[in-house]
Amino acid sequence: MVIKRPESKQPIPKNAEKVFSGKLFDVYQWEQELFDGSKTVFEKLKRQDTVVVFPILPDGRILLTEQEQPGKKTFIGATGGRVDEGEDVLAAAERELLEESGYAADEFILWDAQQPLSKIDWAVYTFVAKGLKKVAEPNLDAGEKITLKPVTFDEFLKLSSDKNFYEKEIINKILKARLDENKLEKLRKLFSP
Repeated sequence: MVIKRPESKQPIPKNAEKVFSGKLFDVYQWEQELFDGSKTVFEKLKRQDTVVVFPILPDGRILLTEQEQPGKKTFIGATGGRVDEGEDVLAAAERELLEESGYAADEFILWDAQQPLSKIDWAVYTFVAKGLKKVAEPNLDAGEKITLKPVTFDEFLKLSSDKNFYEKEIINKILKARLDENKLEKLRKLFSP
């Protein structure tokens, strides 16, 4: 599967200078001409892209996670994480699913790919994984506590509007589907085993 990286709403220009390299974020700055002809310095962050995977169990339930991470409140979300340097996006999705759930999947469907914030060069790829097989125990990072939380499709719809639902990038898609019977049926089909 060839996955094209979504374009940023405000790309970092070629003349931008990296002024800071951090553990998670790099900072770029460039001189930008404004509409009145004056100039100012613009700034943008860059970080590793991430993958989000919604696994569908053979019985049709969606395997969500309840996660704790240092410095964050407990949240409900999907499996997922950062794409490692040089790693293929699909390979990252497969790896994150396996690490956080112990499952492998026969099929990964790219549901959404976007750069959700104009001031951060960062793409989020959201997959639906089908044909799950338990192949290992979860292998969590030291900064993760994850409890697997299988839910029905209707429970998933309800949880998506919960303040603790973490996958903000796809909430609009879910809300639009809840308001349009045709979109809801397509979403139900996407999330079926």
